[in-house]
Amino acid sequence: MPDSAERVTAQSLGLPEEIILMLLNEETGYFHQVPGWRLQCVVAGAVLAELSLRSRIDTDMESLVLLDRTETGDPALDPILKEIADEPVQRTTLYWIERLAAQIEPVIDLTLENLVDRKILEHHDGDFWTLNPARWFVQGQGDAEESSASQFIKTRISEAIFTDTLPDPRDVIVICLVNTCDVFRFMFELDEQAEERIELICKMDLIGRSIAEAVEQNISSPMGRPTALSRRMPQVPLHRLLANRHLRKGHLPALFADLAKEYGPVFQIRLPTAKPMTFLAGPSVNRWVHKTGRMHLRAGGYFADFERVFGASGVLPSLDGGDHFRLRKAMSPAYSRERLAGQLDQLFHLVRGFMAGWAVGETYPARSMCRSMVNKQISSLHVGVDTQDLIDDLVTYKERALSVHIIKTMPKFMLKTPGMKRRAKAIDEMLERVRRVHTPAQRAGCPRNLADDVLGLNVSDPQLVPESNLRFALTATGLTSVYFGDMLSFAIYAMVSQPELHDRIRSEADALFDNGDPHGEDFTPSATDVTQRFLQECLRMYPVISMSVRDVVNSCVVEGHELPVGSRVYIAQAASHYMEEVFPDPFSFDIDRYLPPRSAHRSFGFAPYGLGTHTCLGIRQALLQMTVNMMMIAHYFTISVSPSNYELRFNPIPSMKPTKKLKFRVVEQRRELPA
Repeated sequence: MPDSAERVTAQSLGLPEEIILMLLNEETGYFHQVPGWRLQCVVAGAVLAELSLRSRIDTDMESLVLLDRTETGDPALDPILKEIADEPVQRTTLYWIERLAAQIEPVIDLTLENLVDRKILEHHDGDFWTLNPARWFVQGQGDAEESSASQFIKTRISEAIFTDTLPDPRDVIVICLVNTCDVFRFMFELDEQAEERIELICKMDLIGRSIAEAVEQNISSPMGRPTALSRRMPQVPLHRLLANRHLRKGHLPALFADLAKEYGPVFQIRLPTAKPMTFLAGPSVNRWVHKTGRMHLRAGGYFADFERVFGASGVLPSLDGGDHFRLRKAMSPAYSRERLAGQLDQLFHLVRGFMAGWAVGETYPARSMCRSMVNKQISSLHVGVDTQDLIDDLVTYKERALSVHIIKTMPKFMLKTPGMKRRAKAIDEMLERVRRVHTPAQRAGCPRNLADDVLGLNVSDPQLVPESNLRFALTATGLTSVYFGDMLSFAIYAMVSQPELHDRIRSEADALFDNGDPHGEDFTPSATDVTQRFLQECLRMYPVISMSVRDVVNSCVVEGHELPVGSRVYIAQAASHYMEEVFPDPFSFDIDRYLPPRSAHRSFGFAPYGLGTHTCLGIRQALLQMTVNMMMIAHYFTISVSPSNYELRFNPIPSMKPTKKLKFRVVEQRRELPA
């Protein structure tokens, strides 16, 4: 058994941990067909069962009795034990499961964090979890077996179900609780005999039976379900919308923050000749979307028409469920920080190559300059071709397609004008360039890039990444250049507009670059502290993607308002960036928000990367690339805003960006650019 391995026995994992591991479905990165309320009830039952096994409580069909209020030392169990101990009246097991289920989310979070800390689970962005395969576990007192924690537990449960051995009391409780979720059929091949055995086991243990019956009763209760008693959704009068000062500036996050303050976190806007639009805005709904949205919302519906423009179906932004997780997992190396960190020499060369074209005294349009600068980097690093001559046509066409099919601010014929048909040819030209350079001979000895990953998946799993999707997947760098380029233009504006911050970023950059090019490991949190916090504040104040669209596929109640099946919701996730209760003085640029103990970026109010399963896959890579760009600009040049009295305004369609009036003037070249 390896030295680094952890010995895990049947007693070293608590029942909440065993239940989480039993219910985890690695194909989807989430839990087996278990809606949020049902999961909360089952975990609440597991907590009570664990307290019972630890002789802190006793339960029967009628009551739950405190035996010992001594703390267990488990931060997930002790707050609940204290709550039971402090209750002045003896209550039933059903009462406690009903009461605890509504507040059990912190226990689920703690349990998952503990499993990650113990390297039993791996956490992925978007709140996905998979089992860590590189572990050894020991069952009972027998010989060591190489296995994952989930296999270890499922083997025990399988033996209890499919053999005549007398199951351990812990296993009886696990089987009772998992059976209430009706998911054994997804885990095992069950015949009639196995189903009868499960029913028999569920009657063996009084603790397990009483808790399982309480869970079943609570699951069947109306709590957490859509109800006729849900409140009427507030309607925003058109005149109130049009009178808002932020609308005139194109500042959608601040606009939706104002509307949420007046009308609540769920409201509707009815535009002339259009259906009412339902908006969700604020930290509480952000949390709901992130934690529970996967059960009720789907991305594919609103994205389908945009996909069809490229002849595609089922690309990453439109997928949900198991296929989405599989593709996301397969593509994650291409968007990882580690891959970019291994290509920093090439990135430095590309940034310097672009800046070599800057002339002191010249003025450049911010948007086009930054988009072109980013495209030079991304097209080379991600798909191995130069698309600088195509980027304008690619961006114009894709932004028009977004306006027609996603934002729906233009009629469909606007994508079929002669100009748009001409620009659409840039997509085929880019695809052909990528194909030409991605043959085995051409790629020999080259570092792996995103195009290699996409084309490899097309060969290895053509159902997941069919050839029809390559046109979209291999030209998506055009959209990336738009979003990333606009982020860069906001960041440069914020830096050069604030001399004190500019000097601090420059000091960090000079310390890293003065003695030669740094390596990936040199970009540590301490070496880039100011720059990192500066970028986080830029993402808060200037979120490029401030809203997402989803279709409701399972009815639900959010903040007391029912979202019926078939309705479409607009999630204004960045509205909370401008809410005083989340970010005090929200219109002030304050990088100290991200220092402990405030750590404002760790709340659900901070959502510049999206929410839930569709959280941006390349967060860490993008932050490293932005850090490199900002530091190199500060190290080599002094830039100013032009005109000097420019007041930042936004063009919010189809994504947030500064208006074309923003320009940058190259004031000084501080150092010679290496050849």
